[in-house]
Amino acid sequence: MTTPAPDWTASQVLAYLESLNNADNIAGMARFGIVTDRAIGVSNNELRKIARQIKRNHQRALALFDSGVREARLLASYTAEPRKLSIETARAWTNTFNSWEIVDGVSDLFVDAGVWRDLIPEFAADEREFVRRTAFAMIVWVSVHLKKEPDETVLSYLPLIAEHASDPRNFVKKAVNWALRSIGKRNFACNGPALELAQRLASSSDKTERWNGKDAVRELTSPAVMAKLQAISDKTFQATK
Repeated sequence: MTTPAPDWTASQVLAYLESLNNADNIAGMARFGIVTDRAIGVSNNELRKIARQIKRNHQRALALFDSGVREARLLASYTAEPRKLSIETARAWTNTFNSWEIVDGVSDLFVDAGVWRDLIPEFAADEREFVRRTAFAMIVWVSVHLKKEPDETVLSYLPLIAEHASDPRNFVKKAVNWALRSIGKRNFACNGPALELAQRLASSSDKTERWNGKDAVRELTSPAVMAKLQAISDKTFQATK
């Protein structure tokens, strides 16, 4: 089988993906809530490998995403050039989101592209389930990966989490919870305010808020997280000596 190469067009990439069709994988994906009506059945690990082979090409990525094929859309998120991704394209892509998997994959790109500051509040205010999820998935990526971003930035999203912690829709609820836990695991400075919100939610009379709060409290006070935060603190201290 031909090895994917950087000079491949979107059509060549799509044809290669089609050659990897795997019905068993598609059935397995469906069990995890992945939308499979346009899926080929290629695993994420394999897609990451293909992305490394074909490398970044923004115009090709745009064409791959527009194909609507699950695997092509994920490849688009892996191989688009962040500096070339416009906020208009980010909005257009998000308008088509219909799967948590695509949301979580593409949200990383939106943060790398620098459009997250405008889009997080905009998408959180959107009533569509997967659009709102995108806002909180971006908060996760910012909290975990933008180490140089001031803690004040991620902490500024706690009111947004509180505002939408009562949204009972599965893919929003889990993303809100994910964002809260991610902020709380950033460092000790963020853990305190995140835990305070989690405890407040845990005592709420609203069922969804209560679930979000209790789940976050459990993780943010766990020995494993405390040890991780201490390690982060120790590393930061050593770097400042």
